[in-house]
Amino acid sequence: MKNVLVTGFEPFGGETTNPSQEIARQLNGRVIGGRRVIGRILPCVFGAAIEELEGYLVEFSPELIIGVGQAGGRAEITPERIAINVDDARIADNAGLQPIDRAIVKRGPAAYWSTLPVKAIAAALRAKEIPAAVSQTAGTFVCNHAFYGLMHALRKKPRIRGGFIHVPFSPAQAKKGQPSLPLETMVEAIATAVAVSLRTRRDLRVGEGQVS
Repeated sequence: MKNVLVTGFEPFGGETTNPSQEIARQLNGRVIGGRRVIGRILPCVFGAAIEELEGYLVEFSPELIIGVGQAGGRAEITPERIAINVDDARIADNAGLQPIDRAIVKRGPAAYWSTLPVKAIAAALRAKEIPAAVSQTAGTFVCNHAFYGLMHALRKKPRIRGGFIHVPFSPAQAKKGQPSLPLETMVEAIATAVAVSLRTRRDLRVGEGQVS
């Protein structure tokens, strides 16, 4: 059976939980579209996150990789369109590192496109009444760092597709007035993203707001 890799992150920024971590744990071992899902947790540390991710690519030889990360303050599931070649950390990572204006890969391209069908994923989630929208920025913290590192590793492996999806806070994390989604909804969303990615080779070619 072929493999799909879903990665989450450990808690960071003083949080005691991270919904992406729980999503990866709950999807680990599930079979979706005839493929086995392998869920793994990455450290929220610059450099180490990419190193561990590259190790999983070798260990599991997945045909599809979806990274998942927490974007507190967002109200929707947001498939990311693009990863940019810069670390510019607003806060320190879990190892105390706080790179500013630093290239992730020296002399690497400015950006990589996701090879996930991001619009089709968002449309499928909205069809299930799960809030979703395509995002044009994955930020400049460890999520974007790992996303860029993934796409750089896949640049010479066109048969392997990959990308990144941000999720909101869980209700247990959200402070008054902050948006959140139930964990079970987010798990369903990422499972749907896996299924859509496996069956969709060509993304939708319509304006993002035109598909519901």
